[in-house]
Amino acid sequence: MNADRPTAPPAVKLDAHGEVLGQRLSRYLAPTMKEDPAEAEVISHKLMIRAGLIRRLTAGVYSWLPLGLRSLRKLERILRAEMNRFGARETLLPAVQPGDLWRESGRWGRYGPELLRFKDRHGRDCVIGPTHEEVVTDLIRREVRSFRDLPLNLYQIQTKFRDEIRPRFGLMRGREFIMKDAYSFDVDDEAANRSYQDMRQAYVNVFSACGLRFAAVEADSGAIGGSSSHEYMVLADSGEDALAHCEKCAYAANLEKAELRTYPIEEAPAGPLTRVHTPGCRHVPQLAAFMGAPESSIVKSMLFLLDGEDPLLALIPGHREINLVKLKNAVGGREPSLADPETAERLLGVPMGFVTPLKAPGIKILADLGVTRMTSGVVGAGEKDWHVSGAKPGVDFRIDGSADLAEVRAGDPCPRCGEPLSVRRGIEVGHVFKLGAKYSEALGAKYAKADGTEAPIVMGCYGIGVGRTLAAAVEQSHDDDGIIWPMALAPFQATLLPLQVNDPAVMDASERLFAELVDLGVETLLDDRDARPGLKFKDADLQGLPLRLTVSQKSLAAGQAELKRRGDRVTTMLPLTEAAQAIAALRDAALSTPIQGA
Repeated sequence: MNADRPTAPPAVKLDAHGEVLGQRLSRYLAPTMKEDPAEAEVISHKLMIRAGLIRRLTAGVYSWLPLGLRSLRKLERILRAEMNRFGARETLLPAVQPGDLWRESGRWGRYGPELLRFKDRHGRDCVIGPTHEEVVTDLIRREVRSFRDLPLNLYQIQTKFRDEIRPRFGLMRGREFIMKDAYSFDVDDEAANRSYQDMRQAYVNVFSACGLRFAAVEADSGAIGGSSSHEYMVLADSGEDALAHCEKCAYAANLEKAELRTYPIEEAPAGPLTRVHTPGCRHVPQLAAFMGAPESSIVKSMLFLLDGEDPLLALIPGHREINLVKLKNAVGGREPSLADPETAERLLGVPMGFVTPLKAPGIKILADLGVTRMTSGVVGAGEKDWHVSGAKPGVDFRIDGSADLAEVRAGDPCPRCGEPLSVRRGIEVGHVFKLGAKYSEALGAKYAKADGTEAPIVMGCYGIGVGRTLAAAVEQSHDDDGIIWPMALAPFQATLLPLQVNDPAVMDASERLFAELVDLGVETLLDDRDARPGLKFKDADLQGLPLRLTVSQKSLAAGQAELKRRGDRVTTMLPLTEAAQAIAALRDAALSTPIQGA
């Protein structure tokens, strides 16, 4: 026999994507952990490490293990299918980007320390891409000449890097992450809106196909910019974001964007402008109790510095909180920061807690819409331990501008239909933006119109955090024992547990079932380890595969196998001759029932 002759690979069955349909756990890298890792804070971080899906390399950077990577690839296939369905074309753009492009767009100085910058050997500034607006706009400005070249929609699935100061929550807020980002290019706003609506529908399709409960909400455009945006949020009690939702008209927006055109205000009885001694009453609840007045009749006067420089006095009824994103948008995108007590005293000559719009010379005053609806209220007197009652907005103190500044609460009226809003928790996994000509004008991406004149290309951008979506799926669906995967994202669709691997009869029956499942196209993980039954059950629950089939000496004696769905306490005994077909039918039923967004 020729020792150098290559041997044939073991016979395995692959699915249409080249993935192995059946895998033996004894030959698989899926190391589980009994205890939560010390650095993990949120449940997805804990469970994805314990279940052997990911491992931490350094702060905010993770390796994907085979089990986790299978789920990742499934999500990527769903993304590609929906992007392709709506006419987007896949590309792969460079991760390393020249700093000069970021200077052209104006973001080199604005993006902040999250932008990982370095110099190449020639001393040229470079960045590791946290996003790709500059790169894709540069590509289009070189290739598109005429209206005949448009529309276009390009997407990629690629690794990004943002140097977060405090990466945390595992894949939820890492430094290195995988994103699906797409960019549309159109001749005008009308065409761009069609592209935007197509991508909104594509995202609904994606998250429905994943088997996730989600909501599409109006959102703030943030650092990306643009005229309009929507977020896609996986609903989970552990979500770090809050969203307002109307059950009647389906209005939904995150709290940064949620409109509050009106809300109830209880006023104190009207009276003349009166100075009142209020010793020690620096906070609204104290002052309301002392005055015997509702908190909503008190005007909170809050001094902000815009971009750390220009002072602004913001007014809001005492029972509400200012939404800083709304405030930022109301002042043209300038960054508001609350002034410290020393700054307030230096600029206004009064301690914090007694700041007043009655004495704010040279300082712009911006009022929430609730203040503009008040007939009179209680304001600071501009002197320690004194307040003034009966102050009439716009009469006794000036208002230079007004805007919706208040944060929405559960029960507030819907801005569309007036019904009470509910507030739910969610995890942002996708975001779509109408960019307009923000980047095309900055980078000179133009096209020739039919009449020969030039116009800037109108753009949109659309992102989904791939790893973050998987983590959000775990946050949404788990129990005390581990992950409960939706069928569409599960690394394998079924796990097969022979409990006594040293019993030839048990193993023979299990091998036959394994072969039958694979022949039916069921992705199956065979736990052929020589391990205690209790450990096998715990690992199966921890890893969260949707269907579990158990073969034991006891079940075999009855010619049966035990079926259990993950997350369901009920077990069902199936004849061995029917078990594989039953599993395939349950798999098919789960995959054919899409989830609808909230």
